[in-house]
Amino acid sequence: MRISPPSRAACTLSVVIVLLVASTIGAQQLSGTANSSDQTTAKLVADMISKYHISQKHIDDRISQLLLKRLLKDLDPQKLYFLQSDIDVFSKYRDQLDDMIAIGNVDFARQVFDVYLRRLDERMAMAHKLIDTPHDFTVDESLTVDGDKLAWAASSTELDDRWRKRIKYDLLSLKLEKLDKSDKPVVEKPVEKPVEEPTKRLHKRYDTIKRNAHDTEDGEILEMYLSSLAHCFDPHSSYMSPNTLDDFNIQMRLSLEGIGAALRSEDGYTTVAQIVAGGAAEKDGRLKVGDKITAVKQSDGDWVDIVEMKLTKVVRQIRGKEGTTVNLRVVNVAGETTELALVRQKIELTSSEVKGEIIDVGTKIPGLKGKVGVINIPSFYRDFGGAQQGLDDFKSAARDVAKVLQSFKAAGGVECVVVDLRMNGGGALAEAIELSGLFIDQGPVVQVKEQNGKIKGHDDTEAGLLYDGPVVVLCNRLSASASEIFAAAIKDYHRGIVVGDATTHGKGTVQNVMPVQNQMFRVLGNSTNRGALKLTINQFYRVNGDSTQNRGVESDVVLPSLLDHMDLGESSLENALAFDRVEPARHVIYDVVTPGIVASLKDTSTRRVAADTKFTEIQKDIDRYVERKNRKSVSLNEEQLRKEREADKAAEDVAKAEEDKETKGIDGPIFPDNEYNKEVLNIAVDYVQLLRQAKTAAR
Repeated sequence: MRISPPSRAACTLSVVIVLLVASTIGAQQLSGTANSSDQTTAKLVADMISKYHISQKHIDDRISQLLLKRLLKDLDPQKLYFLQSDIDVFSKYRDQLDDMIAIGNVDFARQVFDVYLRRLDERMAMAHKLIDTPHDFTVDESLTVDGDKLAWAASSTELDDRWRKRIKYDLLSLKLEKLDKSDKPVVEKPVEKPVEEPTKRLHKRYDTIKRNAHDTEDGEILEMYLSSLAHCFDPHSSYMSPNTLDDFNIQMRLSLEGIGAALRSEDGYTTVAQIVAGGAAEKDGRLKVGDKITAVKQSDGDWVDIVEMKLTKVVRQIRGKEGTTVNLRVVNVAGETTELALVRQKIELTSSEVKGEIIDVGTKIPGLKGKVGVINIPSFYRDFGGAQQGLDDFKSAARDVAKVLQSFKAAGGVECVVVDLRMNGGGALAEAIELSGLFIDQGPVVQVKEQNGKIKGHDDTEAGLLYDGPVVVLCNRLSASASEIFAAAIKDYHRGIVVGDATTHGKGTVQNVMPVQNQMFRVLGNSTNRGALKLTINQFYRVNGDSTQNRGVESDVVLPSLLDHMDLGESSLENALAFDRVEPARHVIYDVVTPGIVASLKDTSTRRVAADTKFTEIQKDIDRYVERKNRKSVSLNEEQLRKEREADKAAEDVAKAEEDKETKGIDGPIFPDNEYNKEVLNIAVDYVQLLRQAKTAAR
């Protein structure tokens, strides 16, 4: 069993069509336009969701209403296309979509999309006129950027004004970008071509939007609609058409070649979701999480604007053979644009292996004594093929941790072990169980709710433990799935403390990719390729009975962190499954963590952090970031927007510091020397001393 890593909007697997449109579906009649194959696919998908999703809920009127809402939001998140009159017509079907899908009728999606194309043509014609219209950038007005705060436009006139502001913002952003470039010193190697004028770039961008929309195939419309249906159950479930499934399989086979970055689609932009350790992007160092890629150029081609381009097509643009070069135009979080060239390469798997080192605390923090062993676990990897073959040396995260612990012992031992799970998105369940077994004796590690509602326990069956000293588990908002299972086991057994962000990611579910096909044909091995359904089928629970879903695992000691204030957790995802509980599993309680020890560690750390000038500056930057994140509009006044961008530069600096602090380079230190990690060492030393005092008092 594998635990899927967290995804935002289904990461690179989803085909998200954004900023789309609709008009009116004249009369309340839907013609039977779907072919029989699509009808069969829709019925099978609906049946599989009802049968196999962990919630065991039926597709009913409630799901029908959610489907309509989700579909409209996927099409028009900024409310730039639909009119209220369109929504009124669509809403007539709000309680009928479930019944229609049950019989394979997906005509609603197709006819809404037809209307969208008409609206799109209208809006694109208006956009091109506005691009060439003079705009006054001294007027004090703003553009609302949060679509949830807007009502649907009541008239075309109201929509025209929204588009006027959108185009004005686009032009102003490109103007400031050009001015920023002109202020910078000339580099040794000049840019091959001068930057295009803002108006020309925007005309190209909106031509691309229109072209891509009209190029949408029937299979993509079906995929969008059925994925919207799956997303009504939870954010990690989705439908993959045959083409998308082929891309997924290719991606899995070629996952070791490329630039080494995971991408996601956000409001029309391709955003960097993760920098893969050991890949070209990490080694180059310029591409950062949160950057928006706006254009791609092959070594022998021209720049291709990818704003509004479908994510699957973007991936095809960026993906390529090892040794070839791809050029990216990137906008960072401060709004600055840069161009960079990356040579596609194979990712060195060794960069994702477990690593460990012994730190003499006195060399990092003068006045302190002690030796702390740090173990960095990037993922819970496992060579399933080798394990099934019974090989003695198959790759395993837990086995590699055991080797590191043995090396600590051979080197004279350590007084505390820090298990660093920051940025660890999960992996194999078996590894989380075996890793827990290195620190606890026999007993339950995690409970699993199956599709029939039954709870099954997964235990550490190996007697004894490899390390019995103090343990600190270091986590952040991107520690998910298997990471949360291990952190929860250590905490529930009172075996050690958890330090880091307020809580972990909160992904307590597992997905399975299953072909969409009739079960009888599946047995016979003869079935039409209808794509696949990625469906949430299990949910995980801690030994104390709490789900890791949604809430995650809370830290005993919380440290200031930018990630803690980003919308990265499961709770920020739409339709995320709720937290719940089951009966606790019987387990022993160790005596190395008490409420008094935790309270003392929190108090001492809080006072240290408050007195540290570097942490004070980090907190100020975090406050500025939170203020920026909470903005629901942006100024369309040139001077004011420039000031906002200068203030936003702080957010980029904090993000870079966060990445440097929490992302380990393949050639860099396992535990970089910075104020955050020093405080972790301080906490580890305090923990050791408190345990010694408790042992002395007990004698």
